[in-house]
Order: sequence, then structure tokens, then C-alpha cells
Amino acid sequence: MNLSALFIRRPVATTLLAAAILLSGMLAYFRLPVAPLPNVAYPVIVVQATMAGASPEIMASTVAEPLEKRLGAIADVNQLTSTNYVGMSMIVVVFGLDRDINGAARDVQAAIQAARADLPTTLRASPTYRQYNPADAPVMVLGLTSDTLTMAQLYDSADSVIQQQLSQIDGVGQITLGGGALPSVRVELQPGKLNSYGIGLEDVRAALSSANADSAKGHINQGDQRYEILSNDQISKAAPYRDLVVAYRNGAPVMLRDLADVLDSNENTRNAGLYNGKKAVLVIVYPEPGGNVVKTVQQIRARLPFIEAALPSSVHVGVAIDHSQSVNASVADTERTLGIAVLLVIGVVFIFLLSPRATLIPAVSLPLSIIGTFGPMYLLGYSIDNLSLMALTIGTGFVVDDAVVVMENIVRHLEAGESPFDAAMLGSSEVGFTVLSMSLSLIAVFLPILLMPGIVGLLFHEFAVTLSIAILFSLLISLTITPTMCAYVLKRERAGRPRARWAVWIDAQFERFKQFYSRSLDAALDRALLVGIVLIALIVGNVFLFKLVPATFFPEQDTGILIGQIIADQSISFTAMEKKLAQLQSIVGKDPAVAAVAGFTGGRALNTANVFVELKPLSERHATATEVVNRLRPKLAQVSGAQLFMQAQQDLRIGGRQSAAEYQYTLTSDDPEALYKWVPRLVTALNKRRTDMVDVNSDLQQNGL
Repeated sequence: MNLSALFIRRPVATTLLAAAILLSGMLAYFRLPVAPLPNVAYPVIVVQATMAGASPEIMASTVAEPLEKRLGAIADVNQLTSTNYVGMSMIVVVFGLDRDINGAARDVQAAIQAARADLPTTLRASPTYRQYNPADAPVMVLGLTSDTLTMAQLYDSADSVIQQQLSQIDGVGQITLGGGALPSVRVELQPGKLNSYGIGLEDVRAALSSANADSAKGHINQGDQRYEILSNDQISKAAPYRDLVVAYRNGAPVMLRDLADVLDSNENTRNAGLYNGKKAVLVIVYPEPGGNVVKTVQQIRARLPFIEAALPSSVHVGVAIDHSQSVNASVADTERTLGIAVLLVIGVVFIFLLSPRATLIPAVSLPLSIIGTFGPMYLLGYSIDNLSLMALTIGTGFVVDDAVVVMENIVRHLEAGESPFDAAMLGSSEVGFTVLSMSLSLIAVFLPILLMPGIVGLLFHEFAVTLSIAILFSLLISLTITPTMCAYVLKRERAGRPRARWAVWIDAQFERFKQFYSRSLDAALDRALLVGIVLIALIVGNVFLFKLVPATFFPEQDTGILIGQIIADQSISFTAMEKKLAQLQSIVGKDPAVAAVAGFTGGRALNTANVFVELKPLSERHATATEVVNRLRPKLAQVSGAQLFMQAQQDLRIGGRQSAAEYQYTLTSDDPEALYKWVPRLVTALNKRRTDMVDVNSDLQQNGL
């Protein structure tokens, strides 16, 4: 049975088949999302609850614990971590890889509603949840600066305009604002004056509340008409508050200005942000689990001109971090490698065949097999990433084999005197099932990868499937298009036809190589014992060298972005922390490899700060991200009282906990005092291993004054 005969006899239909494969692959290629790696993100949901003024212990016992009991009962929860700050609890729920994030969100919402009866009555608002991983690096960081507006006004613009607009974009999981707080009126009471007037704090609070109400005032009925009395008593500036009457003493009113300093300020004065040395408010955009980084950033950049038009003219919006640039660069480099591999394979085939007509056949079959693979990739929901493109690069050597095997057998019959059509019919019938068995054997090699469980299996699943699809397309093309092209493209060589000089020279070099190989083979066969000893020595040497080679789960990437966290003394003041932030950022910004640096402090803990660094392109900095970190580490260590831990941003992150280092170990105990005792000892012991460990730190903070 000749599987190729039907296609050889119908060249027009075969040409249409090739065109269909080409067009479908090209259409899918431009629709495929671009990503650094396949979607291996754990479904993560973050639950937050706030209760003003509560200590971390109270938040843990009265808020986090009831929520954890309900959230822990949800199916397929892999990890449940809560972190408690002053007035806030954050619970990170990590689900299994196969769990649908939308279904998990519904379960989390139901658990929050069920836990509401167990939460304190002083918890004014229900806990909220968002679908994002706090351990992920942001896809974009924007820096808002202005020479005329205050930080409170900048923060107000970021909160009311930018955050609202960007939250609507598909792929955005969470937007965090750093470096400021909403505008507010700050009343700084003077206890001595309060005491002299005999006025308590509650009296002032009640006066402020009653004078700042937004409620209906009433109505007037007159005949057939009704008049509504409307008035907005809300005060947004400090000046009207100063004339507010708090109480009467000796028949005279006591104004608020007599008791306090009333200032236009913001809700939290312990916030500071810097962008390239200038005071700024940072807009930090985190992706949804499994979101398309490149598409998300493209939508943000498309929306930015409209956002800037809605902001005051004095506000400048700068892009401090853009993760899509490194993704596009790495994917473009892999695509370039794939193109070079295709050209090299075609060139090698040409050197051996010494015929432009014969080389045309694999030159068509190979790109067609690769382009055709994009169609099923699109239908399967895959992306153009480093691993899928690496699969196609590796597949160039596999997919060309089928076409070469079919073509060589057809050429053999052609050289024996058969016509091109008869040679194609006879040659394809002889190797059809051979090519089929070759392709299925190659696909069987990747079955163990397809069956691998966990994060490793999910990471390389797309790699194995993409390579298998390319091999199947190669099989299809070698049984249909390749023999058809052989029948109508190849020609019978005429006897006595002179050959080109370059072809004669290449044949002579091949002959020399064959003679050299023959002599070396004879020498090896004559010294069988020596060859056996060398073989055993190589095996032993390879085993020894294998143990010396460093092992890691995934190669360390250079994305051109550094993520840093400043940890200072736990009793540091905000003023001192702000100076440390500026000092450390200045050191980083002076490095020749740094393009932009942004950071902010305040919010959860006063002694911590976050820093985001974008490096120049690799061609300009001539140093990897890890080398830049190692170069900066001794300079940063010269700053006393605070330490900046920096690491190169990685596309593959496991878990849902933030960290100031690349690796994490979690210590658990039923006794908090045991943790407080042994965690510092462990950190001190690990820090002594300077040869193989750096930047050892802990998130335990219980020494604040």
C-alpha cells in the first residue's frame, strides 16, 4: 500500500494542502500570545482585612485565625499563610496547579461570608480578596513626579485616575500605590490647651463628626409643591476647620484653632517614594495568575496617553519598570536562533546533496512543518515562549530527517534510470511505513515528559507537545508534499554531464574524510584493549564531573530587572528610614549598568522599603544581572543601620510568599516564643557560611520599640 500515491497523482490538491498548512500556521502565529515561559503559575488568592489601631497579635487571633479556619476547609488548598501588621491581616491562599482560579475565587468568597459571624464587630468592612500572587514580580512600575503638586495630590491622582483605569485592563491582578497617601486634614491637638479648657478628645471627635456630615437636611411642603433642602457640610480643606466651634466656656466659643494645629496633609505621613532621585508616587502593577505579560503591558501603554491627558499638566508619568521588554527580547532571540537553525540545516543538506533542486524539497518541508505547528498550538492555548520555541529549534533536526529519508530513496531510483514520477511512486511506497515508525518512535520518547506530575511536568508539557506536533506535521508532509515535489521538481541526471568545480571539490573533501576515518578505525580495531580502557576512563570521568556540575531547578535568568528590599533596624524612625532609602537608591543609581531606580517605604512596616531597578540593555552594560548585584553588594554594605537585599527578577517563581532572597525556608512552631528564640540564631549561623550563602535574612520582626 502506497500512502503517498494519492497525493503524487493530484499535485494541485497537494499544493492546496501545503498552502492551507502555511496560511493556518501564519494566522495562528500572529494570534499566539507571547510569554517568557509556559503558564505554570499557581492559582493564588490574597485575602486582606483591616481594623484600625489593632496590634499584630490582635489581628492574628481575632481576624486571621477565624478566616484561616474557613479558608483551610476549601478543597485543594496547598498553602495557607497569614501575615499580620498593625491594623491589617494578609492571608495568601495557594491552590493546586489544576484548580480553576475562578472557581477558587467563588469558594474564597463563600468562606469569607461564613467567617463574618466570627470576626470582631469593630471590623467595619468585610475582608476583600484579589486574584494575584504577591510573590510575583510586577509587570510594570510607573513613577509619578511633579515640581508643583504635593505627594498627597499626586497620590490622589494615582488613586482616582490611574488605578481605576488600569484595573479595568485584562491581565491586571492587583495595583499597589506606594510613596504617598490620600489627602486629608490633620488635626494635631495640644494636650495642655485641652486640659485648660476642660475639653476631652471625645468632645473634639464628636464636634468634627457632626460638622462634617453629608446627610439630607429636610423639606418644606407648600400647597401642591414640595421643596427639598440640600446642603453638603463636608469640609475638605483645613481652613474651614479652624473656625469650628468645639465647645463654649464662660459664654464664649472655643474654636478648634484654639486647641490644635489644623493642617492640610495626608492620611499617613509615614510614606515616601523616590524615582531616579525625585520624590514620587509609584504605581505597581501585578499580573493575574497565568496572565499574558506582553499583552497586558501593551494595553497599559496604549491607555497611558489617555490617562496622562486626564492628569494635571504638571504631573509627569515615567515607566520605571517594563517587564515586557525583557520578554520580547528573549523571545526574539530564541526566534532568531530558530531561524539560524533552519538555515544551517538547509545548508548542510545542500552540501551533501550538491543539487539546488534536491535542496529545495527539504527547504520547503522544514519551514512548513514548523509553521504548521503554530495552528495546533493556538488551538491548545499555548504561547510563543522560550520553551516552545526551543522545542521547535530542537525539532529542526528531527523534522528534516523524514523528508531526507523519502527524498534519498526516490533519488536512488532516479539514478537507477526511473522517471521522476515512477521514482517518486516506487521510492515513497518503500519507505512510507519506515518514516511512520520513525516519527512515532520519536513521539514515544516524549511520553514520560507528558506524564510528569507537578510543576516540572506542567513546565515541560508544552515543550513535549509542541515538539510532538512538529514531528507529526513532518510525517504528514514527508508522506504527501515531499514525494509530490520529488515527482515534479527533480530531474533525471544525464550521463556524462560535467559537474561544477565546487561540487567536485566537496566530493574530494568527503573522500579525504572517509579515508581518514577508515585509517583511524583500523587503528582502533588493532588496539581493542586500549580503546576499552579509554572507554572505562571516560565513563568514570563523566560520573565524577557530573557530581561537580552545579544543579538547579531552572537556570537563573537575566531579565534586566532587579528587585530589592530594604530591611532596617526595627526601632528606626520614619525620618531616618527615608534618608536610608535615598542613600541606598543613590548608590544603586550611580552604577553604570542601571537605567532607572524606584522605591518606596511606609505602609505595612516602617523599617522596610521596596526597590525596583531596571538595567540597561545587555549590549550596553556588559554585565549580567547577577554580576551587577555582586558588584553593588559591598557598596551597599557600607550603609549602616539598613541593608538592601537585591536579586535578579525571575519569570519562574513558586509559592505565594514574598522574600528578600532567591530561596525560602519556612519555620513553624506551636510556640511563638520558640520561633522568636531560634530564628535569629539560625540566621546568624547561616550568615557565617560566607562561601556559599549571602543575603541571609528573616521576616521575623518582634524587636520594635
